[in-house]
Amino acid sequence: EAIGAQLTCVFVDHGLLRMNEREQVETLFRDHYNIPLVVVDAEERFMAGLAGVTDPEKKRKFIGGEFINVFEEEAKKIGGADFLAQGTLYPDVIESVSFTGGPSVTIKSHHNVGGLPARMNMQLVEPLRELFKDEVRALGRELGLNDQFVGRHPFPGPGLAIRIPGEVTKERCDVLRKADAVYLEEIRNAGLYDAIWQAFAVLLPVRTVGVMGDGRTYDNVCALRAVMSTDGMTADIYPFESAFLSRVSTRIINEVKGINRVVYDYTSKPPGTIEWE
Repeated sequence: EAIGAQLTCVFVDHGLLRMNEREQVETLFRDHYNIPLVVVDAEERFMAGLAGVTDPEKKRKFIGGEFINVFEEEAKKIGGADFLAQGTLYPDVIESVSFTGGPSVTIKSHHNVGGLPARMNMQLVEPLRELFKDEVRALGRELGLNDQFVGRHPFPGPGLAIRIPGEVTKERCDVLRKADAVYLEEIRNAGLYDAIWQAFAVLLPVRTVGVMGDGRTYDNVCALRAVMSTDGMTADIYPFESAFLSRVSTRIINEVKGINRVVYDYTSKPPGTIEWE
């Protein structure tokens, strides 16, 4: 509201989004806000840059740098765009770099903090940089934002790239998208979405032997993650009932070609981070 007509929103589809996410974001935006929205289809360039990359930090750094390249290209098209506004939160800052210049260790470079290139043509504006997620949600409700925006589970900038340990390919993203969609659908059907801070599937670079009908399979393992948290700094695993996990596992194995085993991640934060990479 403060920036008014000087604001242009740029949504980058890097090919690492969840099922139908681009369409959902476009619809939410266009139905609720009279703001110019530019959607950039950048899947090919991100996938090309990720080919052969397996190190988590290298993935994050590449994605952060490529995001900025896309934003700067779009800024040139618009003309006169001197500032880039980001929704960086305090946990991103703490895990990426020391906020005060003190001795905190880099746990992982968030694409919007430690993953940014040193030289940028635009100045960063980060109004939420010192807020935690629960504070941002309180602010969103105070501003009257749609609850579909405010209540969405966090989703990392690098997207599915850090939920696919090892090399990222379009084929692996497509398999993970389907598994993740089944998992979230079951969570919503069970009325658990708002009780969980974040839930997602991970496609492991591990293949195991299975049996389907009378045949042998040799396919990927899918891990499920669901945690409860207030601010994302610490998290406990969500205690699903075993019947729920059995139902999700059966659906994923039956409906998603390429997965023949499902496991549940019982690791809290610490010692594990919420995301796998």
